[in-house]
Amino acid sequence: MTPAIETILSHRSIRKFTDQAITDEQRNAIIDSARAASTSSFIQCNSIIRVIDKEKRQLLAEYAGNQAYVADAAEFFVFCADFNRHLQIKPDAQVGFAEQTLIGAVDGALMAQNALIAAESLGLGGVYIGGLRNNPDKVANLLKLPEQVIPLFGLCIGYPSQDPEVKPRLPSELVVHTDEYSAMDKAVLENYDSKVREYYRTRTGGNKEMSWSEQISGTLSKEARPFMKAFLESKGFSTK
Repeated sequence: MTPAIETILSHRSIRKFTDQAITDEQRNAIIDSARAASTSSFIQCNSIIRVIDKEKRQLLAEYAGNQAYVADAAEFFVFCADFNRHLQIKPDAQVGFAEQTLIGAVDGALMAQNALIAAESLGLGGVYIGGLRNNPDKVANLLKLPEQVIPLFGLCIGYPSQDPEVKPRLPSELVVHTDEYSAMDKAVLENYDSKVREYYRTRTGGNKEMSWSEQISGTLSKEARPFMKAFLESKGFSTK
């Protein structure tokens, strides 16, 4: 395998960091890697907010569900979908379409994935913070996000002070289909559920034993963030 593939396959979410700072050269390389990501129709509809103010970091940690590593990590970036820049270029630009919301989310994810892979290749670690969407209005106000800019998620980056196992992903048999969508192989799922249950048991010292099927059954038993549609519309997204 190539070093790039080895870096990708060894990904773990890091939630504990040392106090060591990231160099300007490292940070610039991470940001440049994010900027190099593919962008739909060359629209380039994303912005990154680097948050260094300690008070704002602490508030963002609280908004995200009291995730302390948001405040503790060497770097914290907020990835945003951004069509405000386009309105500054063309004030009568046609924005607000649902497709543009998708483009902003997809392109933002591509940028963030590039950033984290670059960071991991430098010996750093990180974790994405979707919890910012628990309080998107407060995040937007804190970061002074204008019309047509929404926070998608955050990204903590720093030197790891933990060494967690690689979390088992769905096997290719359940993810990859050929020519058409095929029925799920229940035997493959059961085997995967066993691996996930063992992963949690080992990771938590026996305090948590849950299969993937059990986990998503709980997650999808209720609506997540029911306020999100109204927030998107309030910022001018998905109104058409």
